[in-house]
Amino acid sequence: MKDALTNPFVVSGYESPDYFCDREAETERMVTELMNGNNLTLISPRRMGKTGLIHHAFRRLKLDDQSVLTIYVDLLPTNCLADLAKSFSIAVMEQMDASPMTILKKAARLFSRLRPALSFDPVSGAPKFSVDIAHGEEQMTIEQIFSYLKNSGRQCFVAFDEFQQVAYYPETNVEAFLRSHIQFLGNVHFVFSGSQSHMLSEMFHSPKRPFYSSASSLSIGPIDRGKYYVFASDFFKKAGRDLPEEVFNSVYDRYDGHTWYVQKVLNKLYGYRTKEIDGSNVLIAIREILSDNEYYYQSILRAYSKGQGKLLKAIAKEDRVKEILSGGFLAKYGLNAASSVRGSLKRLLDDEQIYRDAEGYIVYDRFMSEWLKGLN
Repeated sequence: MKDALTNPFVVSGYESPDYFCDREAETERMVTELMNGNNLTLISPRRMGKTGLIHHAFRRLKLDDQSVLTIYVDLLPTNCLADLAKSFSIAVMEQMDASPMTILKKAARLFSRLRPALSFDPVSGAPKFSVDIAHGEEQMTIEQIFSYLKNSGRQCFVAFDEFQQVAYYPETNVEAFLRSHIQFLGNVHFVFSGSQSHMLSEMFHSPKRPFYSSASSLSIGPIDRGKYYVFASDFFKKAGRDLPEEVFNSVYDRYDGHTWYVQKVLNKLYGYRTKEIDGSNVLIAIREILSDNEYYYQSILRAYSKGQGKLLKAIAKEDRVKEILSGGFLAKYGLNAASSVRGSLKRLLDDEQIYRDAEGYIVYDRFMSEWLKGLN
């Protein structure tokens, strides 16, 4: 085990298996699919634990074979093909086994369209790579990265997280361009993960799209309640403290087992150093979280029209809305005509402020939903 964390309830990034709860079946499925030469789509709502699962599975792959190359690329911040090329190239450079200066020289040689640079974090001293790409050289850069992986002589596993972003790039035929190269990379296997299930399903299941039938599918939901409680309570016990099962269940149920929100509350509770956690501690933790984020929530609300904000608050107050255009719901919250509400709903869905699951519509950010409930 690596050095113990001050707080074992990790809310950002992936630390190690010691701080990763369950997902055994999902991990096994991912490893098996990738080792058998298949690509995989991984779909779940945001903050359910996709990124941690990817890193966990990649760690397993490395344990089984130290020679494999695992590359994680977060596409959520990208807005165009040049952004993808930059993020992809930096991710590859970070996995090169050499000194920073050697990596810099190697990247400049292998990826001729890149202008790589090296800096060092002023606090930690860790090396940080950045790249620049001349306008019009994005496709050639990506082709060179694919060529490098193909000729590496190693099994390579690449995760494109929030892959649906490429569908929104301004360039035309991005999916076709990527697919035309990916299909010929026999030693490189991909995880295409994302939180927009409708978009990823369209990309990989519509005969009209380039990635049609090119990957197996895996969806993940909440972690099993019982396994999550054992995981959480063990950390409290090791610290000489108690997390009653009914208290844990109240948190789990409050957020429908949505991993990050449960984890965030547990992180707060663990930080209190209270000998035995009770319901009052949970309420204090949630109030602190909402207070910490109030300015952010206010700025989001200000970005929308009065009607859109009113709809957002109405959905939050209901927790979940099955029939959003029903006369009863519209009348209860004084919402406008169904046509106007339909337009507001589309905007909120497109911006991922609202999410639709099998049970209806909910506010995507569960903490923001609680904050909205407190507004008039």
